[in-house]
Amino acid sequence: MKIMYYLPSLHTPGGLERIITFKANYFAENYKDYSVTILTSEQMDRKPYYPLSSLIKHVDLHVAFDEPMRQSLLMKLLTYPFKYYLFKKRFKLFLNNNPQDIVISTLRRELNFITEISDKSIKIGEFHVTRNSYHANAAKGSNPLTIFFKKRWSNKFLNNLKKLDKLILLTQEEANLWPELTNKYVIHNSLPFFPEQASDCSHKQIIAVGRYTFQKGFDLLINAWGKVSYRHPDWILQIYGDGERADLEQLIKSNNVTKSCFLEHTTPDIIDKYCHSSIFVLSSRFEGLPMVLAEAMACGLPPVSFTCPCGPRDIIHDNEDGLLVDNGNIEQLAEKICYLIENDTIRKEMGGKARENIKRIKIENISKQWDELFNSLLKQKA
Repeated sequence: MKIMYYLPSLHTPGGLERIITFKANYFAENYKDYSVTILTSEQMDRKPYYPLSSLIKHVDLHVAFDEPMRQSLLMKLLTYPFKYYLFKKRFKLFLNNNPQDIVISTLRRELNFITEISDKSIKIGEFHVTRNSYHANAAKGSNPLTIFFKKRWSNKFLNNLKKLDKLILLTQEEANLWPELTNKYVIHNSLPFFPEQASDCSHKQIIAVGRYTFQKGFDLLINAWGKVSYRHPDWILQIYGDGERADLEQLIKSNNVTKSCFLEHTTPDIIDKYCHSSIFVLSSRFEGLPMVLAEAMACGLPPVSFTCPCGPRDIIHDNEDGLLVDNGNIEQLAEKICYLIENDTIRKEMGGKARENIKRIKIENISKQWDELFNSLLKQKA
């Protein structure tokens, strides 16, 4: 079975890059009848951030849409048509010269033409975010021109999705947001690791992980932490990530929690950080499927999470292996964090159940779902 993934590049430490690399590596090394290729367009001779298996064929089309990085917007607009033409031509040429059984799109520029390529491969799309935060739906503004282009862009995207043989969505909650589609199929992302060690939930330490962006809601978490820290000044909150720090640092000061709330940089030792914490908090405004939540649970941490779209409702069994909080409710977030702080036995029991229950999305289980899907589509085609 010849399988090809496309994504723009592998050189950045993003979630999509990690997920595709991890999954492709597992298929290549554990499914001996698979031949796996990763096609990129903007790698430009740079080394993949996450190591690729030697069994994977990696090909780059050498079409750098965003380079040089400091070029003006006008220059980007002027050069884009030719770069897109080159990208489309090279993409088609590769598929025609290297026939595949399954082609998996990450729904970028290639979605505009991938189903038109007459190479006879099955075309699958993977959607890694949530509908209301993707492409045109994320555009801000209420002027007529913005509304016009937003609607036009959304309709084009939807029509392209309909042409795929299958669209893979990460959660059932996300699937419900696409009532127009009949080709949708739900498969969770798999855990990138399941460590031997786990937290005993005895450290007076809480952890959150993610980019310092509006999406992750760390401003909401810090406001909630002001209330938690007042009741439990001997506990600390560590937030691991990188990005825009200034506003968050100011918020920490205004909440008078400079001695208990810390913005840490990303670390390669995140498993160790999970295992030396006792509670994980997800304060995101929206997600696709938050892997940090699953990772923390694999390390034995009971999570407290907003019911943001999408993911937490699919992952957490409320009051069994974690606690769900009404989306954006700062008061409730603080109360439920305090509840786990104040109830040692419940906290430790929830941590144990979290580690056990999250095994359902280990790669061994998720890969079987993909293999069954691939084989069923090939049988239908035959």
